[in-house]
Amino acid sequence: MELNEKIEGVLEFVQKAPRYTGGEMNTAVKAWDQCPLHFGFCFPDTYEIGMSHLGLKILYGLINREEWSLCERFFMPWVDMMEQMERENIPLFSMESRHPLRDFEVVGFTLQYEMSYSNIPAMLKMGGVPVLSRDRGEEDPIVVAGGPCAFNPEPLADIIEAFMIGDGEDVMTELNRVILRRKQEGLTREECLRELSRLEGVYVPSLYTVEYHEDGTIAAVTPKDAEVPPVVRKRVVPDLNDTYYPEEIPVPYTEVVFDRIMLEIMRGCTRGCRFCQAGILYRPVRERSMETLISLAEKLVSATGYEEISLSSLSSGDYSCLPELIRELMKRLKDKRVSISLPSLRIDSVLKESLEETQQVKKSSLTFAPEAGTQRLRDVINKGVTEEDLLEKVRDAFEGGWSSVKLYFMDGLPTETREDLDGIADLARKVVNEYFRLPKEKRMKGLRVTVSASTFVPKPFTPFQWEAQDTIPQVQEKQEYLKQILSIKGVKFNWHEPHLSFLEACFARGDRRMGKVLLTAWQKGCILDGWNDQFHFDRWMDAFRENGLDPAFYANRKREKDEILPWDHIDSGVSKEFLWREKEKSEKALTTKDCRLGCNGCGLQTWKGVCGFANRSGV
Repeated sequence: MELNEKIEGVLEFVQKAPRYTGGEMNTAVKAWDQCPLHFGFCFPDTYEIGMSHLGLKILYGLINREEWSLCERFFMPWVDMMEQMERENIPLFSMESRHPLRDFEVVGFTLQYEMSYSNIPAMLKMGGVPVLSRDRGEEDPIVVAGGPCAFNPEPLADIIEAFMIGDGEDVMTELNRVILRRKQEGLTREECLRELSRLEGVYVPSLYTVEYHEDGTIAAVTPKDAEVPPVVRKRVVPDLNDTYYPEEIPVPYTEVVFDRIMLEIMRGCTRGCRFCQAGILYRPVRERSMETLISLAEKLVSATGYEEISLSSLSSGDYSCLPELIRELMKRLKDKRVSISLPSLRIDSVLKESLEETQQVKKSSLTFAPEAGTQRLRDVINKGVTEEDLLEKVRDAFEGGWSSVKLYFMDGLPTETREDLDGIADLARKVVNEYFRLPKEKRMKGLRVTVSASTFVPKPFTPFQWEAQDTIPQVQEKQEYLKQILSIKGVKFNWHEPHLSFLEACFARGDRRMGKVLLTAWQKGCILDGWNDQFHFDRWMDAFRENGLDPAFYANRKREKDEILPWDHIDSGVSKEFLWREKEKSEKALTTKDCRLGCNGCGLQTWKGVCGFANRSGV
């Protein structure tokens, strides 16, 4: 029986068959034999998560626009489909042509979340690709990865052969050209990887050795020879107006998490929140022009039929022409009943006019992120907002006809006290009071204030990368306390699974030895760990014990200033000295100004032509 027939034969036995059917509008189905390079883009989570990811859509279009390359998508199957695939001997297959993963010259994973790591060996094994890089032969694909988690590549160093660090638009094409040369000129695997290591922003872990002290800390990370760079510097796209952005995107047949047009209006953030990894990794700030964005919006609406556009960035309210952009988009798209949503709003952004414009078609829930319950702790994390900022914006929203507000906080932040937790409930209560202050006839019915508290995870390349995470019992105690004090009419409280956050911290700050834990846990059946009903914490703890490692060494231990961190040979553009200074300021609850108000000397000012804010400051 042919592969297609086998696949069609099992789809009636699984939930959500459209996860596997392919054929969506705007997918690129290119002639396999006419493209010499085949790239398998693997999203290590389910279809509805992967199809919500903007980076996939950008790189999918970018690779497919080249005549010589094609890109096809792979997603992690759900457990019911995996059972059918194993029973019928069906390999992991692409959405477009249903070729097995092993048929591609390049297999690329995007690393968005540490708890998706166990899906990587699972997908490779199902696709017929050897899991460990040392076991791959000359006929096997080159396995690469990128995304924010690639900035600490070490836990995956035994699996991934080359990591793309930083912005992917330029380096992706360069990497594919090298791998095409491997195929056309007969380069060996070793020769190809060495060629890749010469590209700016590409890290090849097999070309480095890692030594450890007796206490388990790192003694040195050393290139194997002089041709290998001792430090790999991230790749930066300097001008978003000159880089690729898709004018049409695949439209899923089934519901996905973010089923709308995502229009990236800017990349990077100038605010400097000390817990925020993305705010460091995506520096410097680069904005797309209004003209570019309006043109893209009109083309995407025409190509997809979507009725919602999300203006995407780390802090959409900071886009310098936001009111003008929204006004023009509404003017052009109102007749098509297209609504505009604003995610990632900062409390102190100038929003009132923008909110009034976006409500013309449809109201959605507004999301704000105070992060901490007291001003002292907001200063510790350099959030740069006040309680009055929040209440003013909530007041504007309620007066403008909103009744649903989401508030994001974190628990377990460095220096946190019981008073800071009390402050979360106090803020929630004040938000509810703002609603009831309005005359009854002016209130939109159905008040909903959703308070979410995620557990602090110390991340690489942040001022808090040296800090310890709370232990699981400490987190559980705080969550129970928050449940009690947030029992407020009109307020719903959500929290994160503390065992998941604990493992996330282990991988976020892990070294190469974490790779053995990962493989052991996967062999014990750990997959789809980001889904609570599939997560098996006991198996992970067994994997740590069998490999002689203590998870608390990674999650619950403070680092010293002079300790070599597993990611110190990766250059994010922001200096370690700057991050340490920010850590010291946090201990005194001292804030650092927004980069837009003047250069803070983070290190990017030494990258000529990259950091526009440093240049404007005369640095």
